[in-house]
Amino acid sequence: MADPVRVVGGAVSAALATAGALHAVWMVTPWPLRTPEEFADAVVGTGDGVPPARACLAVAGLLGAASYLVGAEARVLPRVGPPAVRRAGVRAVAGVLLARGVAGPVVFGRVSERTERFRRQNLRYYSPLCTALGAGAAAVAWRGSSAAQR
Repeated sequence: MADPVRVVGGAVSAALATAGALHAVWMVTPWPLRTPEEFADAVVGTGDGVPPARACLAVAGLLGAASYLVGAEARVLPRVGPPAVRRAGVRAVAGVLLARGVAGPVVFGRVSERTERFRRQNLRYYSPLCTALGAGAAAVAWRGSSAAQR
């Protein structure tokens, strides 16, 4: 039988890698949306286009690092570096994703300066996805801590 934390960690790692790849794509195109203005409305909620390439690259890099940390701690990717650093990294990933997921509806709620389309999609997709990924990363971090104590 498969280790459930390994399965969850693999899924979280894959989702983070996919999100990172999508952010890398956004350095050159608003795909899958048609125009930069439509992208700003749906994904950013403000402005008039895709964020600068540097910002997209930075987020893509952070998501790639998060993907590696979760995947390595879940033992679906090769493990490199000190275990304590990996565990701290996975805990940070979990904390950031959970904070974004839980705070998203409050921060980007009805009183924010974000577009209505963004606020609606944030409630339906963005915040729940961040919460789920954060919970999965937290499960991997917790298992990593208990595994280290054995």
